[in-house]
Amino acid sequence: MSENNSIKKCAAFCLALRFDINELAALLSETTLIRIIKGALLIEDGQSWSIVFAYGAVVHWNVSAEEQAKLHQLLLDHAENPLTTIEEDYFTFTLNCPTTRIIEDHIEIESSDPILIFALSQGMAQSIKLASFETNAITTINNTNYIPKSLAENGRIKLSRHKIAKIRGQLFLTKSDIILNYDLLDTPDFFWEYPEYETFYSITAKYLEIAPRTQVLSKKLETIHELFEMLADEQKHRHSTILEWIIIWLIAFEIGMTIFDKVF
Repeated sequence: MSENNSIKKCAAFCLALRFDINELAALLSETTLIRIIKGALLIEDGQSWSIVFAYGAVVHWNVSAEEQAKLHQLLLDHAENPLTTIEEDYFTFTLNCPTTRIIEDHIEIESSDPILIFALSQGMAQSIKLASFETNAITTINNTNYIPKSLAENGRIKLSRHKIAKIRGQLFLTKSDIILNYDLLDTPDFFWEYPEYETFYSITAKYLEIAPRTQVLSKKLETIHELFEMLADEQKHRHSTILEWIIIWLIAFEIGMTIFDKVF
């Protein structure tokens, strides 16, 4: 088997909320062959490629573990909100095949055209970013699933107002982080300029089930929104109850003073 037709390794990672692509480009351009394509960074070294996306994902093609770790450290040094749990996915690939397709996590690629590699990477990067959103949503739901149970069993949520406010804040952050980046899961703008490469993106997007997973994520966001509204209603209820008791005590005090004046 020739070098071009040998089986090589591919890996996708989501490391952070986002990267500073311009700063990274300035640093890497001194020692490495790079291209900036639609806000992403294509790093080339012969038959090895790393594609860094501004939304915190990176895809490596035929890059050694040592080189991956070295680049990841640089990326994390210029990242916003590095993830505590790094998302990762692994594939194998072969170049110069009759056609481009994916079978059981093995990618057959018809040429070593860097733009073709970039197009395939778009779907893989979206998938690993989506995995990060999924993990975030599931963790949030699992960490707060006692709230509706408490409400069902006791008719109230047994938490302090301060604790409820903190949970609401966390739910809002989770929901807003995902919603603000939701457009990342659409077909990238890159393919408006390179429509001939969209077929390759579609291969990875379909194989990695980005569309159905996005719909499931939308349902999880609805669950988070319902929890958020539930806590908001509980806070309003507690606030109105406190106001009612203040009014009751004020009325009682006024009646008491009236009686005191009449008697004495």
